[in-house]
Amino acid sequence: MTTATAPTNFTELGLISPLLTRLTEMEYQQPTPIQAQAIPSVLAGRDLIAGANTGSGKTAAFALPMLQNLYTENQTSTKSKGNFVSGLILVPTRELAMQVADSIKSYAAHLNGDIKTVAVFGGVSVNTQMLALRGGTDILVATPGRLLDLISSNAIKLDMVKTLVLDEADRMLSLGFTEELSALMALMPKQKQILLFSATFPEQVKALTEELLNDPLEIQLQSADASTLVQRVFNVNQGEKTALLAHLIKKHEWRQVLIFVNSKHSCNHLAEKLAKRGVTSQVFHGDKGQSARIRTLEGFKAGQIHVLIATDIAARGIDIDKLPVVINFDLPRSPSDYMHRIGRSGRAGEVGLALSLIDHVDAHHFSIIEKKNKIRLEREEEAGFEVDETVEAYVPMAPPEGSGKKKRNKAPVNADIWLRNSDSE
Repeated sequence: MTTATAPTNFTELGLISPLLTRLTEMEYQQPTPIQAQAIPSVLAGRDLIAGANTGSGKTAAFALPMLQNLYTENQTSTKSKGNFVSGLILVPTRELAMQVADSIKSYAAHLNGDIKTVAVFGGVSVNTQMLALRGGTDILVATPGRLLDLISSNAIKLDMVKTLVLDEADRMLSLGFTEELSALMALMPKQKQILLFSATFPEQVKALTEELLNDPLEIQLQSADASTLVQRVFNVNQGEKTALLAHLIKKHEWRQVLIFVNSKHSCNHLAEKLAKRGVTSQVFHGDKGQSARIRTLEGFKAGQIHVLIATDIAARGIDIDKLPVVINFDLPRSPSDYMHRIGRSGRAGEVGLALSLIDHVDAHHFSIIEKKNKIRLEREEEAGFEVDETVEAYVPMAPPEGSGKKKRNKAPVNADIWLRNSDSE
């Protein structure tokens, strides 16, 4: 793999005037590092592995050159007919699909309607999406499951894909999407440009990229210490997290707080407990219908909802302008998910706060998160919620072998630990 060098402003990136005009209207002053390094390479047709912090402008880094390449090709050759796709962008969540498609349509405002962009995802009527795909589309933004449904219904074909983007590539290459991605790759031409974008690239994912890409350019700009994002950790006694959370929300009068938990059950349970302490909140998880999810997210972005409790479906690519505070009520299952969560705040140079609440059961896991992300954070305590240092974590013991009838173990103090870590999204 080679290392990229980059221009320093949009006029040097080789973009056509309609895109430059639109960027000026959108008040894009200068390219972010990932945009400056990625755009010329994508325009040149290179495969790409691009890692950069959340909020660093990755969508524009692949969307702008994709638009230009497709627009230029449409001007010089006969446009494809039928249920074709030229540029395919695969994403892990419905919300990210809508967000990426909206961004692309906005960037294409001065391309005279020549580029058609469609988003497809589950949770809504497939018939509406089939109608939108009539005649094919230049750019398709899709979640893998819904795309396979549409392919099985002959609504779309992938045999003319020229560029494939995996947004949130670490998630797309993880076990949860392996079978779907393999099925989709088998339907695409072998010769195509592949672009991988993510905030994190774990080692197991890096190994897979060698099988997919052809002499890729690698751009690695991740930093665990984003200058505009302050990370803090509060120690708290087991069973007092909710009380501390409600106290902090009231004390600081935060206008917007995004709180992460690990399951749908925990979302609803925490919302109920906060309500009893005078804090009104809404929940955001996979059991909510798509229209309800859209309303909730839009209400939160608009400031109509001040406290939002969410599972990790809100940790991937969701752009909330100037979100001041993200709180880990439950620690994420993996160190990479920690970076995705906290990246919802402190975006695009805005000051943000990422706060994690940990009791003694969480302590070891958080140390692993720190080690993997190469960070070390001071443990703090809030006045009135000082930690009882005499308390030790209770670990249930198995009965001795050969003891006959097994005795039922006493439940640990925090009995919902298992629940919130087993009810997956």
